[in-house]
Amino acid sequence: MALSGMRGLSVFISDVRNCQNKELERLRVDKELGNIRTRFKNEKGLTPYEKKKYVWKMLYIHMLGYDVDFGHMEAVSLISAPKYPEKQVGYIVTSCLLNENHDFLRLAINTVRNDIVGRNETFQCLALTLVGNIGGREFAESLAPDVQKLLISSSCRPLVRKKAALCLVRLFRKNPDVMNVDSWSDRMAQLLDERDLGVVTSSMSLLVALVSNNHEEYWSCLPKCVKVLERLSRNQDVPQEYTYYGIPSPWLQVKAMRALQYFPTIEDPDTRRSLFEVLQRILMGTDVVKNVNKNNASHAVLFEALALVMHLDAEKEMMSQCVALLGKFIAVREPNIRYLGLENMTRMLMVTDVQDIIKRHQAQIITSLKDPDISIRRRALDLLYGMCDVSNAKDIVEELLQYLSTAEFVMREELSLKIAILAEKFAPDLSWYVDVILQLIDKAGDFVSDDIWFRVVQFVTNNEDLQPYAALKAREYLDKPAIHETMVKVSAYILGEYSHLLARRPGCSPKEIFSIIHEKFPTVTTSTIPILLSTYAKILMHTQPPDPELQNQIWAIFRKYEGCIDVEIQQRAVEYFELSKKGAALMDILSEMPKFPERQSSLIKKAEDTETDTADQSAIKLRSQQQNSNALVVTDQHHANGTPPVNQLGPVKVPSTSKVDCDSVDQREAQSNGTLTIVDPQPPSSASPDLLGDLLSPLAIEGPHSAENQSNHSLSAGVEGAAIVEEALALAPIEEQMNTVQPIGSIAERFHALCFKDSGVLYEDPYIQIGSKADWRAHHGRLVLFLGNKNTAPLASVQAIILSPSHLRTELSLVPETIPPRAQVQCPLEVVNLRPSRDVAVLDFSYKFGTHLVNVKLRLPAVLNKFFQPITVSAEEFFPQWRSLSGPPLKLQEVVRGVRPMALLEMANLFNSFQLIVCPGLDPNPNNLVASTTFYSESTRAMLCLVRIETDPADRTQLRMTVASGDPALTFELKEFVKEQLVSIPTAARAAAPPVPPQPQPTSPPPPTSDPGALLAGLL
Repeated sequence: MALSGMRGLSVFISDVRNCQNKELERLRVDKELGNIRTRFKNEKGLTPYEKKKYVWKMLYIHMLGYDVDFGHMEAVSLISAPKYPEKQVGYIVTSCLLNENHDFLRLAINTVRNDIVGRNETFQCLALTLVGNIGGREFAESLAPDVQKLLISSSCRPLVRKKAALCLVRLFRKNPDVMNVDSWSDRMAQLLDERDLGVVTSSMSLLVALVSNNHEEYWSCLPKCVKVLERLSRNQDVPQEYTYYGIPSPWLQVKAMRALQYFPTIEDPDTRRSLFEVLQRILMGTDVVKNVNKNNASHAVLFEALALVMHLDAEKEMMSQCVALLGKFIAVREPNIRYLGLENMTRMLMVTDVQDIIKRHQAQIITSLKDPDISIRRRALDLLYGMCDVSNAKDIVEELLQYLSTAEFVMREELSLKIAILAEKFAPDLSWYVDVILQLIDKAGDFVSDDIWFRVVQFVTNNEDLQPYAALKAREYLDKPAIHETMVKVSAYILGEYSHLLARRPGCSPKEIFSIIHEKFPTVTTSTIPILLSTYAKILMHTQPPDPELQNQIWAIFRKYEGCIDVEIQQRAVEYFELSKKGAALMDILSEMPKFPERQSSLIKKAEDTETDTADQSAIKLRSQQQNSNALVVTDQHHANGTPPVNQLGPVKVPSTSKVDCDSVDQREAQSNGTLTIVDPQPPSSASPDLLGDLLSPLAIEGPHSAENQSNHSLSAGVEGAAIVEEALALAPIEEQMNTVQPIGSIAERFHALCFKDSGVLYEDPYIQIGSKADWRAHHGRLVLFLGNKNTAPLASVQAIILSPSHLRTELSLVPETIPPRAQVQCPLEVVNLRPSRDVAVLDFSYKFGTHLVNVKLRLPAVLNKFFQPITVSAEEFFPQWRSLSGPPLKLQEVVRGVRPMALLEMANLFNSFQLIVCPGLDPNPNNLVASTTFYSESTRAMLCLVRIETDPADRTQLRMTVASGDPALTFELKEFVKEQLVSIPTAARAAAPPVPPQPQPTSPPPPTSDPGALLAGLL
C-alpha cells in the first residue's frame, strides 16, 4: 500500500498498535468507525484524498478482524476515479471487503468493463485482478468476451495477457458457458505456442480448467503440452526469472502434466515417445539434496510425473524405475519426503506387475511403522495392507501384531481391522488364522469388533479338523489371570461346543473347564452372561451321565439368575434349568451346532469395497461403515448380547430371546421327535421387510408413517441408496407426526420432481415455502435454498443443518435466525461429489411461528444423476470402450423383472430425463437401447458410463441390463440406480423426460437368437 503522505492513517495505526489490551483497541476502533461514518454522511465535503484515507482505514480495521458494515459504496465509487491512486485504493479495498454475491458489485460492472476495454494497461491490470479474485456469474456473463479479446490480442503486453488468462479461469469456473468450445480449441493450442513463459503458464492454468470439464474438444492441445514439457526439460529458451533453484519453471511443468492426465490416452506414437523421454529425464534427474526449497520444487514435478506415468500405464521398466526411486525416498531422514514416498508407493499398488518390486522394500516400510510421526506410520500401515498377499502375509501380520502393543489408541481400531482382514484373506492354514485372531483379541480386545470373533466361530464350526486345536487354544488363553471380555466370549463359546474333544488332555475335564470359565464370571458384563449360561448348559450336555457335583454347581447358577431383571439372562436360566433335567435327552436337545452356510465374509467384502475407493482410504472409515451396516441389519437381542447374529454366520441354536412359559419346552420337544432346535422367533428370512418396518416405526421416527410416503419409499437408487434413518425421517416430517402443521402438497412428489429438474418447490406449509434452484457443473453443485415467509409476522428460531452422507462434501451458508414478514432469504449450498453413491443428503430445518414449533427433515435433490453429463458416442468410440471393460466388476449384467410395461420410446424418454442419452443405431436389434453418459466425482473425475438394455417384445415386464464403466463402485451404483428407475418409474421423471425422435421400426420382427448377448456380432 502506498501510505506515504497519509499522516492521519499513520497516526491511527500507531494508536491501535500502542493499545495495551483488547478493550482499549476496540474503543479506539469504534471511535474511528464513528468518525468515518460521520464524514461519509457528509460526502460532498470530502476531497478524493480524504475519501481515500478513510477507505484505507476501513480496510485496516477489517484486516484486524472487526466488522465493517458500511462504507462499501464509497470504496466502490473510487473505482471510477480518473487518477491511479484513488482507483488503486478502490480496487484493492473492494476486492477485500466484498464477495462475488454482494449487491454493490453490480454497480461497478460497467466501470470495470471500461477499464478492461480501455488502453491504459495499468487500469486493465487492476480490473482483471479484481475480477479474477471476486468475479461471479454476472461478471462472467458481462465481461468474458472482453477478457477473451485481451488474451488473444497481439497488441497487448504479456503482463496484461497473463492476468487475462487467470481472470478467464475464474470466469469459466463460475459459468462454463462463457467459453465457446468450438472457437477456443484452436486458440488454446496457439496460446501454448507463445514464447513468453508467463503467458504459457497462465494459459496452461486455463487449459487445465477447460479439459477438466470436457477434454474431447482439446485434443489438439495435447502435443502442445508435450512440446512445452520438452522445452522445459531441455532448458531451451527459459529466462532466468523463470528458473527456480536451477529447475525451469516447475509450476508450468506440474500444470502441463496435470492437463495431460485429463486425456484418457495418447494415440500418436511420436508424441507418446517424446513424453516418455521427458518423464524418463525427470525420473533420472530428481534426487534428494540439502536445499529444502529445491527439494520442494523438484519433488512437486517428480510426483506429478509419477501420477502421469501411472495414468498412461507406462512400460514395466519405467514403473520399476518409479518404484526404485520411491524406495530411496522412504529411506531418507526428511519426514516430508518419506511421507510422500510412502503415499505414492501406495498409489503404485493400483498398477499391475509392480507389487513384486514394491515387496523388495518391505523391511524399510516396516521400519516406518516405528517413525515418530503418526502420519508416516499411517501411510506405512496403508502400504503394508495394500501390498500383502499369500507370499508375505505371515511376516506382515506378525509385524502388525507386534506393533499393535505399542500403537497409539487412535490407530488400534484401524490396525485391528486390517490385521483381521489380512489374516482371513491370506491365511496359509486355518490354525494360523485362529492363532492370529486370538492374539489380536488378547492384545487389542477393546478395538476388536464382534464381527471378527463371529467369523472365527464360523470357521471353527465348519472345519472339524480345526475344532480340537481351537478348543485347546481357547483353554490356554483362559489360564491367563486377566483377559479381555471378548476373549471370554469366544473361549466360552468354543469350549462349550468342543471341550469334550479335549477330555483326555490333562486339565480339560468338564469340571475343570467349568471351573476355569466360571472364574471369569464375576468380571464380565451382562452382555456376556447369556453366552456363559449357554456354555454351562453345553458342558452339562457333554457330561453324560452327569457329575452330581458339577450338575449341582451349574444348577445353582441357573437358579440364581431365574429372577434376573434382564429378560435374556432370566429366560436362558429358566429354560436351561428345565432342559438340563431331561438327562440323556439333553444330548439331542442341545446337539452340536450344524455347519454354517458358506458365504462371503463381511470383513472381506468391506476390504474389497475399499480397494475400489482411493488407495489411502482409512480403515477407521471402513469400520464406521461396518458399524452402520450392523446397526441396520442386526435388530434382535442376540447381537446386543454378543451372540453371533444369524445374518452373519447362519442359524444359531440358542434359546429364544422371547419370554415364554417353561412348560412350552415339553410341547416343542414332542413336536421335534426327540431333537429340539430352539429357534429365534423372527427367522432371518423375514429380517429385510421387518427392518424397513423398524426404520419407519414409531421408535425410529416418533410418529406414524403415512401410506403415501410408504408407497414412494423406493424412488430410485440415486434417490434412496441404502436405507438410512435420515432418509426415513425425510419421508415423514415431524410436523406430520405431531399433527399440528400439515404440509401443502406431497413432500415425496416434490422431491421426485426436483430429482429430474433443477428448480422448484421443495417444501411448503401455511407459513413457509422452501424452494430450490440448482446448478451442476462436473462434480460440483450449487443449490440455492429460497426460504420464503408467507405471513405478515416473522418466523423465529430458524435453523438449518445439512445431514450429509459420506460421499458428499457440503457447505451451507449462514441461515438467519429470523425471516422477516413477507420476505425471502437465499441460502447457497455448495456440494462436492467425492465418489459414486446413491445416498442422499438431508436438510434438517426448523422454525417457530407463534406457538407452532415446526421441524422437518427433507431429502435434498443432490442425487446420482445430477453428476451426469450427457454425451453421445459414435460406434467408433463405443465399441473399443465396451471391449476394454470386460466382465465384473467393471461390467455388470442383470435380468430385471417387474418392470412397468412401456414402449421403447417411453423408456428412451425416461433415460434421457436422468441424463443417460440414448445413442441410436449402435445396436442392430430395434428392441434394444444403448445409452451413455459421463459421471463426475472427485475420485473418478470424468468417467464414461455405458448402458445396454435388451427388451423382450413378448414380455415387456422383464429385460436384461448391462452396465459398464471404469470404476467398480460406479458400475454397481449406476446399475442399481437404473434398475430402480425401471421398476418404480416415478411419474415426475416421465413428465420431465424430453421427447426422443422416433426411430424407424422394422416391418417384421428379427429372427430369434438363442444368445441375446451375441446381438452385436460379438462386439457387445
